Amino acid sequence: MEEKNYITPAGHERIKTELLQLLNLDRPEVVKVVHWAASNGDRSENGDYIYGKKRLREIDRRIRFLNKRLEFAVVVDNSARKSGENDADQVFFGATVTYSALAGAQSGKETVITIVGVDEVDLDKGHVSWVSPIAKALIKARIGDCVFIQTPTGPAEIEILDVQYLQN
Repeated sequence: MEEKNYITPAGHERIKTELLQLLNLDRPEVVKVVHWAASNGDRSENGDYIYGKKRLREIDRRIRFLNKRLEFAVVVDNSARKSGENDADQVFFGATVTYSALAGAQSGKETVITIVGVDEVDLDKGHVSWVSPIAKALIKARIGDCVFIQTPTGPAEIEILDVQYLQN
């Protein structure tokens, strides 16, 4: 059995949208092109046919992958935390965390990350996977806590400045 795929509601929606795009628009369009190219006769030197079949395999592979991700998806809803009812100051999946390094070159610099599912990682936006070392170190910590993380340059201590649960 495959491991659970924790995901935010927004991430789940993005995967479903991509899957429906592939199934309802992209794949039928490529099938039409391949059918047209096949009807032209000799397929061995028919670029439209060869490329179309290759593109069809890529689309089918992506569809299988997305179906598998959705099959094991566990959508984590933080609505109770967003409203402040339930552990809103503690770091869990879906939290946006502001932290600061206590020593070293990054000392005093505030960094903001959001803990998301492995399919939603986007380092440019500060979205890190819940299985990443930084997320594992932060999970269950609270505002004001100091935690140690393992970095490529060695262990570092960071302080949690803020925890929020935002709409993704």
